[in-house]
Amino acid sequence: MPGTRCARHHPGMSDTAEQAERPTRRTAGRTPERTAARGATEAARRGPAEEQAGPAGDQAEPAGDREEPAGERAEPADVTRRRLRERRVAVHRDARRVLARPGFITTLRERIALLQGADGLYDLDEPSDMYGNGVVAALEDRTAALLGTEAAAFFPTGTMAQQVALRCWAGRTGNPTVALHGLSHPEVHERHAFDRLSGLRPVRLTDEPRPPTADEVRGFEEPFGALMLELPLREPGYLLPTWEELTEVVDAARERDAVVHFDGARLWECTVHFGRPLAEIAGLADSVYVSFYKSLKGYGGAALAGPRTLIEEARAWRHRYGGQVFQQFPTALSALAGLERELPRLPEYVAHARVVAAALREGFAAAGLPWARVHPEVPHTHEFQVWLPCDADDAGEAALRQGEETGTVLFSRAWDPVGPGIAFTEVGVEAAGLEWTAEDVRAAAADFATRLTA
Repeated sequence: MPGTRCARHHPGMSDTAEQAERPTRRTAGRTPERTAARGATEAARRGPAEEQAGPAGDQAEPAGDREEPAGERAEPADVTRRRLRERRVAVHRDARRVLARPGFITTLRERIALLQGADGLYDLDEPSDMYGNGVVAALEDRTAALLGTEAAAFFPTGTMAQQVALRCWAGRTGNPTVALHGLSHPEVHERHAFDRLSGLRPVRLTDEPRPPTADEVRGFEEPFGALMLELPLREPGYLLPTWEELTEVVDAARERDAVVHFDGARLWECTVHFGRPLAEIAGLADSVYVSFYKSLKGYGGAALAGPRTLIEEARAWRHRYGGQVFQQFPTALSALAGLERELPRLPEYVAHARVVAAALREGFAAAGLPWARVHPEVPHTHEFQVWLPCDADDAGEAALRQGEETGTVLFSRAWDPVGPGIAFTEVGVEAAGLEWTAEDVRAAAADFATRLTA
């Protein structure tokens, strides 16, 4: 029941664990993936956490990671969140072993150090950028070349880039309706910016915790001018379709005379799953947005890539939206650093994430927590979800105590409640995680389970 710790799997297991094993009438047919997606969506609707967050979980602490106050009167929620954030940052900074080192825990000195060796990325004796020229233009050219498009434009945020892209397409197609997934980033994290700010009308192809299908695109009951696909679909577990499924969905949109736009914030790490180079993946779409900070660890920024005429129009709208920033050389240089240093390593991160995911399952099973789920079982990217049949507060506290007492941080991100006695978190594997062997992960999972079930 809610509030209990995780129960070990045996005939006397708690009601919570038993319900997780055998769905009731109310939950019959609801997969763990569906439950997680619904819970993640509800958590996201509490505020635009993703826009405040980097890919490693630097976001507002959700309710599921709160501690009970010592006194009779609960402290204000903002105080609790601040305390937890301070504790989380301290744990990560002191940790000897982590799967990923999120940018939010590093100091300004460490972030500035990202630009060490920048003279090998761009001629630092060139004049600084002004309103998008210089190093910003060089970054745009590099991005377009990687994605195989005619041109690319730098934007301060992906939210702005995608609004501009779809606004431009709406003007060209004459149809402001954008078909997308109900769990996509604009629907969950952007405060309805498409319709309230950009004159677009989003319609949901599906809310199911999986990528949309070609049949759903073909059978949608009303016309739409653009189809937006988020690759990977983050909310239900960083999910990707197969290459065949993706091409069928794109073909279905073309049959309806709709343009296709990829929300590719994390497109960089999709090459392993698809077995295709970046340019071939991006080439399926009419336009593509990519992020420079989510996987590439830059300071921020995004790019919109596509046909030259579209990008020229997008630059005009970028100015109107307030994105024509005077100087952006630190962000542009950090993005170039990410393309040079992190992009080539992403396939290695994806491959090792699969090792980590399998070892987590094995470690939890050996510790007596066989209901624990890793989703997807074989990660599509270097990020995935972990589910446990327990209270999110307990999972969050166990993760922090493990880091404080052992110097090992297995779960660096917050735990969210997604149902009575069910919690989930996200796991990312980056350079620091490559040092972990499968046995290291199994041992850390067993240690975490001990703290959780004590």
